[in-house]
Amino acid sequence: MDNTAELCFLTAIELTQRIRARSISCVEVMEAHLRQIERVNPQVNAIVTLAPEQALARARAADAALRRSDAVGPLHGLPVAHKDLVQTKGMRTTFGSPIYADFVPDVDDLIVTRIRNAGAILIGKTNTPEFGAGSQTFNPVFGATRNPYDLSKTCGGSSGGAAVALACGMIPIADGSDTGGSLRNPASFCNVVGFRPSPGRVPSCSDHAAWQTLSVLGPMARTVADAALLLSAMAGPHPCSPIALQKPGAHFRQPLDRDFHGVRVAWSRTSGGLPVDPEVTAVLEQARPALETIGCIVEEVEPDFTGADEAFRVWRAWGYEQKLGELADTHRDRLKETILWEIEQGRALTGPQIGRAERLRTALYHRMRRFMKTYEFLALPVVQVPPFPIEQPYVTEINGVPMETYIDWMRSCYYVSITGFPAISVPAGFTRDGLPVGLQLVGRHHNDFGVLQLAHAFEQATGHWRRRPPIV
Repeated sequence: MDNTAELCFLTAIELTQRIRARSISCVEVMEAHLRQIERVNPQVNAIVTLAPEQALARARAADAALRRSDAVGPLHGLPVAHKDLVQTKGMRTTFGSPIYADFVPDVDDLIVTRIRNAGAILIGKTNTPEFGAGSQTFNPVFGATRNPYDLSKTCGGSSGGAAVALACGMIPIADGSDTGGSLRNPASFCNVVGFRPSPGRVPSCSDHAAWQTLSVLGPMARTVADAALLLSAMAGPHPCSPIALQKPGAHFRQPLDRDFHGVRVAWSRTSGGLPVDPEVTAVLEQARPALETIGCIVEEVEPDFTGADEAFRVWRAWGYEQKLGELADTHRDRLKETILWEIEQGRALTGPQIGRAERLRTALYHRMRRFMKTYEFLALPVVQVPPFPIEQPYVTEINGVPMETYIDWMRSCYYVSITGFPAISVPAGFTRDGLPVGLQLVGRHHNDFGVLQLAHAFEQATGHWRRRPPIV
């Protein structure tokens, strides 16, 4: 392995330390990552838009700022690629849709501004399914993104391009979004970290659903500490979001070390009774002792997710109709079938159905809140299956149980989404075929920092994140 790859697999924190110490320049860091992209990306198709000249120019400016002893941000000099659902001023943003194949925004989304203001340098965009629908990353604009641990398998989604770019050392940090698992699922499939923070932790300046809490923005990285570093730049209040949480982002730059002796963790094998592939169960059972090694009291117990499925489906469908309903009227022939299905489901909803979904969600929240008075954390599968063939759009059965729709196989993630609790996917091991499996850790309401602390301790006890894909 050449020096380029070694540099590209330093943690984001190590890179920032070396940049600040001026033992390595921002230009050297950028050039190394561009070489890695050139070498590896053709095999996986993770980064779909690239602006190397612009990135190098900004890297040179970042070095000049250090020479002047300017005050610099916590991400100074780090290359970053944004998910192709995020608007980037002057850089093509397709949303994975042929409708927007040539769209170049004239504004940056808030997280782009925040990450840039923290010193990160935009290098390009990462692949996503059409409008982020589904946990398999492919679209008619750029095609599919492949799993770097097995190129015949999917990387998951919808933040699949981000997860693969991280796993391959093409970028040290990446943003993503998560409605039903889109930060956690690809992280599990690619042996990286994906953190779904509490709604409002990372504000979104939505122009169609400012009060919605189902879809969130969050960080991805190869380590938990790196994810926390990126979250520190993304998080914090903003007047454009009425649900923005008030804790400043700098809170997440505190050390993650914590004594977990005596902390009670609920261990759920089946996410409340769902079918789980035996390969996933086997890997997670081998990972469980790591929680006990760091001092946790781990007890087998299944949470009661009654109502989660119906509530999630209603809010998801309503959200798609709100966001994309007009496109269905004007560009119906250019939208994929699953999106049209979601929109039609949303249009068919009645007031009583929406009211029932809210009652179910409220009951679930209070039931989980009481459950987590006993247990500070919940540990459960991220995904019910290991990575599957890339030609397969979605999972159709698990352990002989048929999946009726394209999202059924993601219940282990979206049951957690509908609670609003923070959750993370952290590398937990590999199947017999060498495919990654993540452990999902869920914390109490708004205890985002606690989730990061537990994930960090688990990561330190296991070290699975150090295993690189064979193609790099």
